[in-house]
Amino acid sequence: MCDEDKLARWAREGLNRRQFGALGGMAALAACTPAESGSQGEGRVARPALAEENVGFETADGTMDGFFVHPVSGPAPAVLFWPDIGGIREAKRNMARRLAGQGYAVLVANPYYRDVAGQQFEDFADFAANGGFRKVGPWREKLDAEAIMRDATAAVGWFDQQDVVDSARGVGTQGYCMGGPFTVWTAAAVPARVRAAASFHGGGLVRGDDPMSPHNLFGKTQASYLIAIAQDDDAEAPENKEILREAAKAAGRPAEIEVYAGDHGWTVPDAPAYVEAEAERALANLLKLYGSALG
Repeated sequence: MCDEDKLARWAREGLNRRQFGALGGMAALAACTPAESGSQGEGRVARPALAEENVGFETADGTMDGFFVHPVSGPAPAVLFWPDIGGIREAKRNMARRLAGQGYAVLVANPYYRDVAGQQFEDFADFAANGGFRKVGPWREKLDAEAIMRDATAAVGWFDQQDVVDSARGVGTQGYCMGGPFTVWTAAAVPARVRAAASFHGGGLVRGDDPMSPHNLFGKTQASYLIAIAQDDDAEAPENKEILREAAKAAGRPAEIEVYAGDHGWTVPDAPAYVEAEAERALANLLKLYGSALG
C-alpha cells in the first residue's frame, strides 16, 4: 500500500516535485489525445464533446462535492470514481475526462467532504512534500464502510436525477488505493444499480473475519469485478488474491483478479510508480468490464 515509508523512499531516490510534474503532464497529455493512424489522420478515433462542472449534493453526513464530466451528446451510463489518498486533483480530473470521452458520465467524488471541500493538493508531489498523510489522517479515519455506503447511496440517487445520466443502465464504480474497497462498499450499498466495480492497487480489500471486509461482501452485490493488484502489494500479502478469488467464486460474482507489473500507484499519472503500458492495459480491461456489465 501507499504509505509514509514509500514516500520517504521516493524522496531518497531523488524524485522531486519537478519530476513529478513532468511525469503527470506527459501522462495527462497522452490521456487526452485522440488516437490517430495514417499520415493525414486516417483512422482518427472520434471523441464526443464533453461538459464538466464542479457539483455538490446532500448526503446523510453533509454536502458531498465532486468533479462531474460527461458527453454532451446524450444520456450516458454513470461511473462513481473514488480517488486515492490525494483526493481530487488535475491528474484525477484528466482520468475522468478520458473515461467520459469513451461515453460515460463520471463523478470524481471528494471523499473528504465531511471536513474540506474541493482540491487539497496540486498533485501527488505536493501531497508527498507537504505532510499529506498527516493532513488527511483525521479525515480518512471517518471513511469506514458504513460512511462510504451512505455516500454511495446518495451519489447514485443524485446520478438518477441527472438528465445526462442513462438511469436505465447500470452504474459503474472505480477506486484507487484507499478508494479500492470503496468500490465494493458502493456495490453493496446499491446492489440494484451498481453492476460493475473496479479496484486499482486497492488497499484493505481483505480484512480477515470483519463482516464489512470487502471480500466478505461480494455476496451482497450484483456487480462484476476487476481487481487489479500492484506487484509490491502482492509481495506483501500474496495470499490475498486467492482469498479474493475464492470469495468471489463462493458469492457467484464474476471477477477478474490479476497482479499487474507495476508497484502501488502504477495507474495514476502523477504517481512516481506510474507505468504507462500497464496503466493502458488496466484501462482497456476497465472499458471491457463497463462495456459488458453496464447494459
